[in-house]
Amino acid sequence: MPYRLTVLGTGYLGATHAACMAELGFEVLGLDVDLGKIERLRRGELPIHEPGLEELLRRNLANGRLRFTTSYQEAAEFGDVHFVCVGTPQKKGEYAADVSYLDAVVESLAPFLDRECLVVGKSTVPVGTAERLAEKLVRLAPAGSQVELAWNPEFLREGFAVRDTLKPDRIVLGVASERAEKVLRDVYAPLGDIPMVVTDYPTAELVKSAANAFLATKISFINAMAEVCEASHADVKQLSLALSFDERIGGKFLNPGLGFGGGCLPKDIRAFMARAGELGADQALTFLREVDAINMRRRARMVDLARGLVGGSFHGCTVGVLGAAFKPNSDDIRDSPALDVAVTIGQAGGRVTVYDPVALDNARRAHPNLGYADSATGAVSGADVVLLLTEWQEFVVLDPEELGQAVRIRNIVDGRNALDAETWRAAGWNYRALGRP
Repeated sequence: MPYRLTVLGTGYLGATHAACMAELGFEVLGLDVDLGKIERLRRGELPIHEPGLEELLRRNLANGRLRFTTSYQEAAEFGDVHFVCVGTPQKKGEYAADVSYLDAVVESLAPFLDRECLVVGKSTVPVGTAERLAEKLVRLAPAGSQVELAWNPEFLREGFAVRDTLKPDRIVLGVASERAEKVLRDVYAPLGDIPMVVTDYPTAELVKSAANAFLATKISFINAMAEVCEASHADVKQLSLALSFDERIGGKFLNPGLGFGGGCLPKDIRAFMARAGELGADQALTFLREVDAINMRRRARMVDLARGLVGGSFHGCTVGVLGAAFKPNSDDIRDSPALDVAVTIGQAGGRVTVYDPVALDNARRAHPNLGYADSATGAVSGADVVLLLTEWQEFVVLDPEELGQAVRIRNIVDGRNALDAETWRAAGWNYRALGRP
């Protein structure tokens, strides 16, 4: 008899996991304490923008494999395998991760677990969390040691989450028993022959933290090179291209620009540093402080480039901003470099107007003091300088001559090194970019 699955937490990770598991043929019950979110999901409406996900959601609601609830008792009675997909945000005023949402799920679910089942954590957590939660489950659940915990970190990229769930490059299983391993192998069997790493709790927890730390380091490395290129009048785009041909380095995450943001990399590397300090291994990760600092300096440098193009002050200047999401194919504005730059310029006296293909509503709610437009042309109308801050394909293919008709002065700063400099310069634009002459 196939396992019945629950997904606890229906945010970005949970909604994706629930819909994809139903697509693989499982009966899935999603749970959230936010009734408004649950009602939207029941109607087939996503709380997030993620390509391909709404189609999966609606199809599996219609065929009856996917349902949603706010009842922990219903989830406990329904599920054989419970996936925990709640957030672990950065604590206010410190680097450490806030794991209180995980504890709340365990404390709410465990009292109803009166039979053998497996609880599977997918959230990114400080190493040591799984062992603590495993003990709490056994202590609080009526079924006691028949309730096991496993840790199965997610590796989703926003904008590609459906593909990353249904065609993952690897699956990591942190387990404490052969039974837990077998259950998870059975659950993921429909995915086919995927590389699988079976390990203990702490290693599984560290895999996600280490992966994010490495990616953040690679991004900040090329942006550090951009700083050197600016000082030496070299071209970081050409430097990056030359490096990318070295198979030991590769070209992925080696695109110089405004740096990383979003709800994962910034807070995860900070939480990693904090946990290493608690374990007495803080010296091992001190380099991540500079990774973080390099990333934040790119935002300040973007503001400086724009200020230089408008004569040294934003007062009285009109600034058109293209992009609000932290990356394309997403409406996520958490720690968005684009909005950080836009807000900074607004606070410095600039009249800022922002356009983004999907993140405008989120941006408006978070930063109502900025101006907004419903098109790229509208955002740059009368602008003294245009800033490309999120590399949406819609912006990459803009016609520089057509856009030039809307602005007051043809100044552009390419914060993502996404445009062809010569094409824009040929159209009369004063083109600047991070790390380039």
